[in-house]
Amino acid sequence: MAGIVYLVGAGPGAPDLITIRGAEVLARADIVFYDALVHPETVALAGCARKVPVGKRCGGIVTDQRFINRSLVEASLQYRIVVRLKGGDPMLFGRVQEEITALEQHGVPYEIVPGVTAALAASAELGIPLTQRGLSRSVTFATPRMGVGQKPTGWVRGISATDTLALYMSLGNAVELSATLQAHGLPAATPAAIVANTSLPTRRHIRTTLAELAQARDWEVEGPAILLVGAAFREKTNAKNAGAKGDAFCKDGFEDSLSVRLA
Repeated sequence: MAGIVYLVGAGPGAPDLITIRGAEVLARADIVFYDALVHPETVALAGCARKVPVGKRCGGIVTDQRFINRSLVEASLQYRIVVRLKGGDPMLFGRVQEEITALEQHGVPYEIVPGVTAALAASAELGIPLTQRGLSRSVTFATPRMGVGQKPTGWVRGISATDTLALYMSLGNAVELSATLQAHGLPAATPAAIVANTSLPTRRHIRTTLAELAQARDWEVEGPAILLVGAAFREKTNAKNAGAKGDAFCKDGFEDSLSVRLA
């Protein structure tokens, strides 16, 4: 009799941001297949379970998705509780549909445990809601990244109609992205925020504009990052920022590049 496979969201990075349900499933797991971006302390919640890294890092080691699919099916025949541990939320840019399809084709029971996605964690860190009354009533989650052999999806066509845009896996093409968004109706002065390593001690926040996004390669952003775009991220004028004229303002891992463009 096949075991059950749990597709679990590990959250945005910090070990204590996994859900209680996710932590409980990990504690009962017999084997765990975990992403490269999952924090070691989160993986450790699995106790004595067998732990199998199936990492996928941009520009680094990549585990073939077909291997992961096959491994989940095979593990369900040997173990009672199998966990596929994914960064963020499994249902958002996690390729979980391919794993679901493989499990369904082989009659393997599964359950999905949601997690906190990076856009929500980044919004919380900035203290800026993705939706705000009278300012932002719509949010679009998107990624410009395409897999090898995939056709463009036209994701950018509706961008001008959304108030807040959360772009995953996007900084690698910052120059092209800046031009593309402007070509589809977003003003060059549209506020933006880059949040790297959200929820972790190494987090970094950069406030900028769509036009200045083309300079992102010079900012040496390390680690996974999300780009938030929209009027909600316009920097508020205050004495602290005014006093930082001509210099980058840094505090508690926060970097404000707004001072670069102050006259």
